[in-house]
Amino acid sequence: MNKQASDVSGMFDGVARRYDRTNTVLSGGNDILWRAATVRAVAPVAGERILDVAAGTGTSSAALARTGARVVAVDFSPGMIAEGRRRHKKIEFIEADAEKLPFGDDEFDAVTISFGLRNVNDPKRALSEMYRVLKPGGRLVVCEFSKPPVAILRAGYHAYLKYVLPIVADRASSNPEAYTYLAESIREWPDQGELSQWIRGAGFIRVAYRNLTGGVVALHRGRKPVDATVLASVAKRKGAATRTKTTSTPAAAPTVE
Repeated sequence: MNKQASDVSGMFDGVARRYDRTNTVLSGGNDILWRAATVRAVAPVAGERILDVAAGTGTSSAALARTGARVVAVDFSPGMIAEGRRRHKKIEFIEADAEKLPFGDDEFDAVTISFGLRNVNDPKRALSEMYRVLKPGGRLVVCEFSKPPVAILRAGYHAYLKYVLPIVADRASSNPEAYTYLAESIREWPDQGELSQWIRGAGFIRVAYRNLTGGVVALHRGRKPVDATVLASVAKRKGAATRTKTTSTPAAAPTVE
């Protein structure tokens, strides 16, 4: 699926006002349980600095902030950011791309992203950015739609995405077309094992996941290493990968205007 940032951002601008209500309807209220599970996985401590990527209107950020943590909410949709600022005046909202986070290295105690990694054009790059801005020992939590491991549940879920979700979205959302994209992006998203590999590939250790709602959603966790030798090894590997990618990319042909 081609996910141009400007197109996806504009799509979310169009659903910002009714986004949270629609999500609650479409999930049968499970979004509240998923959010609570995510907060428990992040395990915020008062005074910690936490980055909430793809924060949308800030519902997840507010849940984290209630623990006393200092939360920075990032999203690439101006409409979502505007709605978030209107609702949550004490939370800092920043418009930014997950692939180019506007922060220095080692700034945050924890980074989380809920149902947003799937909307990023290059999820692996976004994971590397989250690794970069985390302090050594910092925690990553990714809550994302996934694939139920039990065949009968998986078939029922796919039927829901194909037949039921469009009808509900048409009645509950201000932009039903956005939820057609939602269903397609869920179907094309990798399973729990592959996403775990991506997280390890970004440099995280202690990577694990647990299924929520039968695997409709999976909660992934990882840690940025503390050991200086391991950190240096990860940096060296990423540097080598970047150089290989750069040298292997053919130069663009000159254009004539």
